[in-house]
Amino acid sequence: MDRLNEIEQEIVSWLNGGIGRSGALDDATYLLVSDYFIPLCMCFWMLALWFRGRDGAERGINQRGVLAAAIGLGLANLAVLIINQFVFRERPLAQDELATLLYQATDSSFPSNPAAVAFAAAAAIWLANRRAALPIFVMALLWCFMRVYNGLFFPTDILAGAAIGTIVSWLVTLGLRRIEPVTTWVLEGARLLRLA
Repeated sequence: MDRLNEIEQEIVSWLNGGIGRSGALDDATYLLVSDYFIPLCMCFWMLALWFRGRDGAERGINQRGVLAAAIGLGLANLAVLIINQFVFRERPLAQDELATLLYQATDSSFPSNPAAVAFAAAAAIWLANRRAALPIFVMALLWCFMRVYNGLFFPTDILAGAAIGTIVSWLVTLGLRRIEPVTTWVLEGARLLRLA
C-alpha cells in the first residue's frame, strides 16, 4: 500500500509541475479546476437535454435520464459524506510542496466528491441516452484530471469517486424503473406545470 501511495504522489507531483509555466495555461486550468465552471456546464447540458428530443418519446427518455442524474448526484454526494465520517486521507497538497490554482482544501481527499458527482450525472445520462452522455463524460474526465493536476486528489481518489457515482446512478436508474408508473407521473406533473 505504501508503494501505491508513493507512485500516486509521484504522478501528482509530475503533473503538478506544469503549474506556473504558462500564464495562459494557468488561466485555462483555473477555469477548468474551479468548483463552478464544469459543474455549471454539466447542469446546462442536462437542462438542454430535459427539453430536447425529436418527439415526445425521445424527450421522455432524456427526462428520465436527467431525473436519474439529479437523484444520483445527490445520493453520490451523500455516500461520499458518509464515507468521509470513517475514512480520512490527506490531500496531496498536504503531503508535498505542490502548487495549486485553487484553494487549499482540508477535507478528506478519499473518495473524490467531484468525481462522484460528475460520474453520477454522466452514468445516469449514459443509461438513458448514450449519445447525449458523451459531452458530460468528457467534462467529468476533464474536471477530474484537472483536480489531480492541481494536487487536490490522488488518482485512486478519483477512481473511487467515479465508481461510487456510477454505481449510485445505476441503482437509481434501476429504482426508477422499478417504481414505474411513479416516474411517469412525476414527468407528467412537470409537463402539466409547463416544466417539461
